[in-house]
Amino acid sequence: MAIELNQPALQHARSLVREGKVVRDERDDWSEAAPDADAENAFIDREGWTEFSHWHLGVDRSENGHTKQAYSFPYGDFRKVHRSGVISAESRAGQYDHTEIRDALRALLELIDGAG
Repeated sequence: MAIELNQPALQHARSLVREGKVVRDERDDWSEAAPDADAENAFIDREGWTEFSHWHLGVDRSENGHTKQAYSFPYGDFRKVHRSGVISAESRAGQYDHTEIRDALRALLELIDGAG
C-alpha cells in the first residue's frame, strides 16, 4: 500500500476553507460528523468517483480508483471541511508515518484556524 498526498483534494480543501466552508468543531466531534457508508455511497452515485476523491487527502494509486479502498484521510462531510476531520486525519497520518499528508493536514489546520 503506497498512500500518497492527493494534491487535487488538498487544493479542494484549501479552496473550501478560503470560501468559508468550514465547521470549526473539536476533534472528538469527527465521530459524529464523518459521513457513514450510506452517505458515501449516495455521494458517489450523485457526484462520481472523482468528486469523492477530492474529499480524501490520501490516495493509493495501486488500488482501483473506483473503490473506496483507494482513498483515505477524509476531512469533510461532502459540503464543508470539518476542523475535527482535519485534526483526526493529521493524527492518523502521523501515526502511520505519512509525513507529507500529515504536514499538509497541519498546514490546512493552520489555514482554518487563521481564517477565523
